[in-house]
Amino acid sequence: MRVLSGIQPTGNLHLGNYLGAIRNWVRMQDEVAAKGGQSLYFLADLHSLSDHMTREARRDALTDMAAALVACGIDSTKSVLFNQARVPAHAELCWLLNGTARMGWLNRMTQWKDKAGKNRDGASVALFDYPVLQAADVLLYQTTHVPVGDDQKQHLELARDIAVKFNADTGREVFTLPEPTIPPAAARIMSLRDGQAKMSKSDPSDMSRINLTDDADTIAQKVRKAKTDPEPLPSEVAGLEGRAEAKNLVTIMAALDDRSADAVLAEYGGSQFGPFKAALAERLVVELSPIRERYLG
Repeated sequence: MRVLSGIQPTGNLHLGNYLGAIRNWVRMQDEVAAKGGQSLYFLADLHSLSDHMTREARRDALTDMAAALVACGIDSTKSVLFNQARVPAHAELCWLLNGTARMGWLNRMTQWKDKAGKNRDGASVALFDYPVLQAADVLLYQTTHVPVGDDQKQHLELARDIAVKFNADTGREVFTLPEPTIPPAAARIMSLRDGQAKMSKSDPSDMSRINLTDDADTIAQKVRKAKTDPEPLPSEVAGLEGRAEAKNLVTIMAALDDRSADAVLAEYGGSQFGPFKAALAERLVVELSPIRERYLG
């Protein structure tokens, strides 16, 4: 069993990164190690080339991201944490796989459409081609399992399509077909200012996200000012329909406690947001303060 995943070093990690991926990486490394397998996690600096960044900024982002991952619990005795660009085979295999991938496949990539928007002619070739580089990242190591969120499933399916065609074209089983691993506890965390948008480090408003380096007072302030609605919390999940911001805060609490949204609402249903936000902020501080201390220390 070989598990692989990567993250772009484009800024500080936030709560969405942690609950959606990093915490599951930490748990998975222990499970894989117990089974005698191997976990590979990398800083995807080649992928970050699709956006302009100065040399100094990219170097600092790499260092900060590595420190943050270690602070979150990635353990060098159980996992391999490495810098993608230091392994030339990633770029070399990407070029070889470009002869196998098809334009039609890449044109159908949802994230390409979303990120390029209406300015496709002005988007970089790297942005268009990065799913092929992702395929190279995975196939290079004969990866058997890839932890992915819903937004990355399509890219893993592309990697499998490329592997199938490459194997068929060469008449050899060159590449292992990777299987997606979607942790049941993985949470899709949305912006604190807009429940319809994912929490993102690219959002110009720092109030939209909880950074893993935020101190207790900052966390409390951001949660207190998080957008909500005037209605109290419902007693069941069905009552969150059409209430994106309320659903997001409940999702965060549920993910932190590894319980269902129904369980959270069974405790807080009927409550106003004031007391619930205070409890959520306290829970976030308990979870994130040790990470912040390890990172800054």
